[in-house]
Amino acid sequence: MSRVPTLALPPPPAQGPWLVGYSGGLDSTVLLHRLAREDSGRTLRAIHVHHGLQAGADHWAAHCERTCRALGVAFQVVRIEVARGSGEGLEAAARRGRMAAFAQALEDGGVLALAHHRDDQAETLLLRALRASGSDGLGAMRPSRRFARGWLWRPFLALPRQALLDYARAHGLEWIEDPSNASDAHDRNYLRRRVMPLLQARWPQAAAALARAAQLQREAVDLLEAGDREALALVRGADPACLHADRLAALPPARRARVLRRWIDALGLPPLPARGVAGIDAWLRQAPATGTAAFAWHGAVVRLWRGLLWAGTGSPAVPDGLRLAWDGTGPLAWPGGGCLALAPAAAPGEIPAPGGLLQVHPRRGGERIVLPGRRHSHALKHVLQELGIPPWVRARMPLLSDATGTLLAAGDLVLSASLDRWLRTSGRRLRWSGAGIG
Repeated sequence: MSRVPTLALPPPPAQGPWLVGYSGGLDSTVLLHRLAREDSGRTLRAIHVHHGLQAGADHWAAHCERTCRALGVAFQVVRIEVARGSGEGLEAAARRGRMAAFAQALEDGGVLALAHHRDDQAETLLLRALRASGSDGLGAMRPSRRFARGWLWRPFLALPRQALLDYARAHGLEWIEDPSNASDAHDRNYLRRRVMPLLQARWPQAAAALARAAQLQREAVDLLEAGDREALALVRGADPACLHADRLAALPPARRARVLRRWIDALGLPPLPARGVAGIDAWLRQAPATGTAAFAWHGAVVRLWRGLLWAGTGSPAVPDGLRLAWDGTGPLAWPGGGCLALAPAAAPGEIPAPGGLLQVHPRRGGERIVLPGRRHSHALKHVLQELGIPPWVRARMPLLSDATGTLLAAGDLVLSASLDRWLRTSGRRLRWSGAGIG
């Protein structure tokens, strides 16, 4: 009688509770079943992300719920809407939404377990090589890494898919076959269905060799990262979201590209594409004639201004002619980003303006303001320039005026003499949470 496969697990990266990303397919079904049989003393939950991209998505979620109930595993469904117009492709957008759902569901110190295996690793290396990825990308997937408030763990990464299939059959497991896997439309499916069989027909150990190559790349990356950290510390400004362009330009090109990508990753922004690195290099070689430049991708943006590189998320434009009445009793959401708030909040009618209401509006040009300790008004444009407020922040910042049109504040960055006096007397502080550089 043949022995029933057990699938030995490597040690998890932490002692926290387990959260399994459960799609209902073969790989995640095996992972869920295997962890449910582990006598670890940890709590185990499963999360199913409902993308709404397939006609049978509701059926898949119901199947996952039944399986978890039979195993005695707590189950959660999260529905997401995949952005189709982001420019990164449907697969990448779905993955981004899925990982965001996992991050939100993961507990402090928890371990998110995903079912990627050795064949997935080989495909990932090939895909990234075809996209001309650097050593970080060619390192493909790590067995474990920090993720959200805990850890991400791939316990099957050293195992071939056949081992998972043998386990599932031996234990009589049921899983869902995604019909999209039968299509060659997506790059990964094309590699899996067309390219890998040809490689393995000639080189039976192709998947193992490619996975080993990825591991060697990761080891090389680990050696480089210490230097990357030191270089980033040398070029970073007092604000983590900015770099000194001249210091960055002094680095060797290969190190410069790695530092840029590490900086963007540390800010939690989408990976900086190769054309972004090339564009920034061009700025460093020859500063734009206007002194400003911007590169935007997937909702993020890097800007050059006054010898600094700034990175953040893009913000929507403020509609022309917008005017919002605000009484200060609660926060006011601003279309240009963030909220205006008083701390502590004002009582009804207490705001120092006719009628107890402030008018909140964008810049139109030509505004003047009387600053604390000054008798005469100054052009707001010049005040903002002297303070070093970047032009893209100036374009979307909220201005506060009274009903007569007297300018009282520009966000929380510039206060008029009268508003400053009222804030000091009343013990309040004005805050605009959107003053970041993105």
